[in-house]
Formats: sequence, structure tokens, C-alpha cells
Amino acid sequence: MNDSETARGDRRRVWITGANGMVGRNLREHPKAAGWEILAPSRRNLDLGDRRATADFARTMRPDLVIHAAGQVGGIQANMADPVGFLVNNLDMGRNVIMGAFEAGVPSLINLSSSCMYPRGRDHALRESDMMTGELEPTNEGYALAKIVSARLCDYIARTRPDLAYRTLIPCNLYGRHDKFDPAASHLVPAIVAKISQAVENGKDNVEIWGDGTARREFMYAADLADAVWRAADNTIAMPQLMNIGIGKDYTILEYYEAVAAALGWKGHFRFDLSRPVGMQRKLSDVSRQREWGWNPPTSLLDGIAATIQFYHQQA
Repeated sequence: MNDSETARGDRRRVWITGANGMVGRNLREHPKAAGWEILAPSRRNLDLGDRRATADFARTMRPDLVIHAAGQVGGIQANMADPVGFLVNNLDMGRNVIMGAFEAGVPSLINLSSSCMYPRGRDHALRESDMMTGELEPTNEGYALAKIVSARLCDYIARTRPDLAYRTLIPCNLYGRHDKFDPAASHLVPAIVAKISQAVENGKDNVEIWGDGTARREFMYAADLADAVWRAADNTIAMPQLMNIGIGKDYTILEYYEAVAAALGWKGHFRFDLSRPVGMQRKLSDVSRQREWGWNPPTSLLDGIAATIQFYHQQA
């Protein structure tokens, strides 16, 4: 045991990138976070796009674990508006954090990826083996490419250095506390919460849906992802190299709108704009590895939506 470990007692040290984002905040709010010494530098204090500064931080702070949750994220509208940023910024952050940790000798790293990196047009639940077997969805291709590179980098490190536990979790779409609710930058569920809440407040009797509402999506409450990550943190080397984290069930876009409308008591009707892009027709994760690992998300869709609506109104 070195001097820094003695000074902090039995608590291991974890560096959470993106600690002020939705996933990072849910990680920090989880009860298991109390068992760790958490390093959570803000973007102002540490620019993950700066390779040298990132490497220096890893070498100086010597964490026992890195959870890489930082990234430029957003829905279809945001991805289409800034494909260069979604590719380059996520690529730089992933490379700098993973290589900085590797070069500093950090023994464990959990890389949070995205189901966006799977091929488009698959009618089956997406398996980890599907990665890089087909064309990506054009509306978020840049983001997907960056996530593929980070996942592959972790895989290469694990292959060549089996003593290092560099693993990748692939969450399905997320929503929940600390989400972004601006429809121009948010994912589907928070955008729906904002749109229907505003319809209630303004007395509107209709809300627009992009497409015909039949595309299917899988969304998980962000606090449940935090629960899975902390479980992985307890024994990172024992988890699969690449593993989906999801609910294993999807709903149509219309069903998400209807669930939020019911929770808010809104009785209006929906208008379908067929000229708008909707992305992949279906994106469902195969969670067989997750179940074999012994974990399932504890929060139901209705409970998660209710908690998200409550958080949205608290921030208003």
C-alpha cells in the first residue's frame, strides 16, 4: 500500500469523467458512491480534449478506477446540426482519458459507450457481436464512430494487458434526473416531458411528433445505469469485456408520448410530421450477458417517467 492509499483509508479512489452530466450526477447520487473517494473535476478545471492535461491528471491523482461518462451527447436534431463536433470531441475525449489512464497504470476503467454504435436496420435485439458488422445510422454516425474507437481501444488494452480491467458498458437510451430538456439538444423522453408539460401550461390541445410514431426505442432510467456501473466497479475484472446494459424491452415513440401525457393528465391529440427524420426504425438491446452477469434494472417505465417529470418541474 502506498502513502496516498494509507492517507485515504480503505476507500478506493475513482475518477468520474463527465461528473456534472446526467450520468455523472446519477453516479454521485447513488448510495454506493459513499464508499469511494470521488474525483470529479469540472470541464473548467480539466479539459478532456487536452491530451497532456488529461494524462497529467491521471498520473498525479492515481485513481484505482476511471469511469468514463463524459461526452458530447444529444438527440437526432443535435447530432445532425454538429456532426463534426460529435465525432471529433467524443473521439478526443475517449482517446485522451483511456490512454491517460493506461499510461498512468490505472488498473481498472469502465468506458460508457452507446447503442448508437450498432448497425442500422437490424430487426433483432442488438447483440454485442453485432458491432462493426453493418452500416451505421447516418443521423448519428459521427458519435457512433467515436464510441466504436473507444470501445476497441479498451478491448486492445485488455487483450495485450490482461492484468488491466478496461471494460465497456453499452447502455441503451437514457432519461431521468439531471437530463437535458431542451428539445433541440435532448433525447426523446426528456423532450417529450418538456413538450407535453409546456402544452399543459399553455393550454395547447396538440403536440407534434416527428414521423408516424411507430419507430421503437428502449429507454432506461439513468439511476439504474448508475446502479449497474457501481456493481461493475466492485469487481471490474470479472465483468464481460463488452456488455449491453438495458431493459430488454422497447416501446413505440407514440407509446412514450402517451405515457407522459397520461402521467401529466394531458388530454390533447398528437400531430405527426412525416417529413421529419426519426433515425433507426428499431433499436433494442440484447441483454443476455447482463442477465448472466446477474443484474436487471429495478425502475419501471412509469415510475421513471414520474420521477423525471417531478425533476423537470422542480427545475422550472
